[in-house]
Order: sequence, then C-alpha cells, then structure tokens
Amino acid sequence: QVQLVESGGGLVQPGGSLRLSCAASGLTFSMYGLGWYRQAPGKQRELVATITRGGATTYADSVKGRFTISRDNTKNTAYLQMNNLKLEDTAVYYCKAGVSGTDFWGKGTLVTVSS
Repeated sequence: QVQLVESGGGLVQPGGSLRLSCAASGLTFSMYGLGWYRQAPGKQRELVATITRGGATTYADSVKGRFTISRDNTKNTAYLQMNNLKLEDTAVYYCKAGVSGTDFWGKGTLVTVSS
C-alpha cells in the first residue's frame, strides 16, 4: 500500500529553522509530483510548495525566499527546508504525492513557532 510519512516537526523559536522529511513507500516515487501543504488552526489547508518529477519548484508568496522544497529519488524522500520561521508558519504540514487523477497524502507533522 502507498504510504507517506512526514517527520521533523517540532517547537522552534521565531527566526529558527527546521527541515521536514516525507518518506514514501508503495509507489514509483520518481513518477510523482510532490507538494507540501499546511493547515493552521482555524484556517483552510493551503499549498506551500511543489516540485515536479523534473525538479521544477513553486512556492507560496508567504514562504518564498525562506522555504526550499527538494526531493531525493534515490531515498524516496521529499524535504522542506524552512528557514527564518515566523509565528504565522505554525501549522500541521502535510506531504502530497500526485499524478493525474490520483493523490496520496501523509498524516502530517506539527510545526509550532513560538517564543
């Protein structure tokens, strides 16, 4: 079965950094586009960053210049490097793998930015 497992979340101070990982299994990883999404308390889930199977990336304006999405197809893992974290980055972060007509989601990892 397909499984995506996020890790790396935790408590961090404003201005700090975290790296999230998304380990995938049960799918041909290199054939999927990947995305990181987040859902803050009381808000809808929003797109944070995407990376295509060819390596092209996009970012939400709110994280551009601070976050970097990457993938390592040899490890079946996606990453989200988060720098200069802000209070408003607090959310549950979800990994998604998708192809046309099919999406798979992880269960999320909590990032809390607090002083």
